Amino acid sequence: MNIKEGEIYGFLGPNGAGKTTVMKMLLNLVKPTSGEIFIQNQPIKPTSYKYLKNIGSLIEYPIFYEELTAQENLQMHCAYMGYKGRNHIKKVLDIVALQQIDRKKVKEFSLGMRQRLAIGRAIVAKPKILILDEPINGLNPIGIKEVRELLVMLKQRYGMTILISSHIVSEIESIADTIGVLKHGELIEEISMHSMRGKYQSTLDIVVSNARKAKRLIEVNFNAKVQILNATTLSIQQVHEKSSTLTKYLIQHGVDVDAVETKHQSLEEYFVKLINGGNRYA
Repeated sequence: MNIKEGEIYGFLGPNGAGKTTVMKMLLNLVKPTSGEIFIQNQPIKPTSYKYLKNIGSLIEYPIFYEELTAQENLQMHCAYMGYKGRNHIKKVLDIVALQQIDRKKVKEFSLGMRQRLAIGRAIVAKPKILILDEPINGLNPIGIKEVRELLVMLKQRYGMTILISSHIVSEIESIADTIGVLKHGELIEEISMHSMRGKYQSTLDIVVSNARKAKRLIEVNFNAKVQILNATTLSIQQVHEKSSTLTKYLIQHGVDVDAVETKHQSLEEYFVKLINGGNRYA
């Protein structure tokens, strides 16, 4: 598993795959039985701890002092982290959109506010690396959008390296630079999103008057792989011609075309295929 400096690394895998365990090993909360971990080119040993000052984390459900405010919770965190820049707290509360309620007790916070405060606590000491385990779990669409925008901003503005796990694959797809897929404790895929987008399998779905005739014409004349979905619908893969060229050819040869739709395979479909034992991209 290789995470590059300054990137967002999306960690995917079904429940029980070992994502949280890997994150805990990176934080030395769980000791690996074999293998090696290097963070910022330094080997992590069972007794290592100094490197942790460069890491902010949110693992599982965040716990706070319920009777304290957001600001007081962050002040306490800075104290036990030995971080002196407490003037930075107000800026962090602003970054995580809690600046207007910094005096409100945490026991009155919504789940979304708690998640934002947890991320604020993770970044208040200006870490170089951020490790987030399901940070959008349980959030409503607005909360998910806020966290997504926050993470992209932290990468772009502060150059943070972010490792994030999530079961909402579409959210990982929208922000990650690289994804790693874990299954039964084994990393079965690691690929940049740039490479993936270049390899997405596109299909062209066409509704025609005669599917069998259209299939024969396309396969013979366009060297494409064609699947008949039903009596009037074809799914075409590996077609290199424009859809307008293909539909024009069918019409000229007596096949009416009623609809044309281009579909792209999403990261979610790719992920499901991997987890279920399907073929990876070449």
